[in-house]
Amino acid sequence: MRNLEIRYINSEDNLFKISKIYEESWKYAYKGLIPESFLDSLESGRWVSFLELEDINTIVMTENGEYIGTSSFCASRFEEHQSAGEIVSIYLMPEYMGKGWGRKLINVVLEELRKQGYREIFLYVLEENKKAIRFYENSGFMRENDYLEDKIGGKSVREVRYTRTFE
Repeated sequence: MRNLEIRYINSEDNLFKISKIYEESWKYAYKGLIPESFLDSLESGRWVSFLELEDINTIVMTENGEYIGTSSFCASRFEEHQSAGEIVSIYLMPEYMGKGWGRKLINVVLEELRKQGYREIFLYVLEENKKAIRFYENSGFMRENDYLEDKIGGKSVREVRYTRTFE
């Protein structure tokens, strides 16, 4: 029997185990999109300091006490989208992808951002990440004509903004 829990992180949580969700998810989801050498070099605990940021909310998804997913969200970090809520990240352990767990996780995040008073929620996704784009579009997000240019592992990448608006 599954005991699924989705909740805010707290002082009892093992941030290295939560960071491992990012690490494993990146290695799986970004294979072929980001240089393999960069993905192979991701060190344990890379995202621990990010998880400790006070102005970003983070929730975790556990199954029978094991960390299987995480998402971070906040008020927009971008001046041009000041009135919106932002989903900074949403990641699952690879073996949980494509099975409906992400939908449960994003629905909780969307509800939390709604409770915080946001009518518009946005996120950026790698333009080449077709699986993630399908997931966000199926979750009610619409592609915008707004991009970020970035470099990850020495490769130039483009991230496209997706938004979802609540009435």
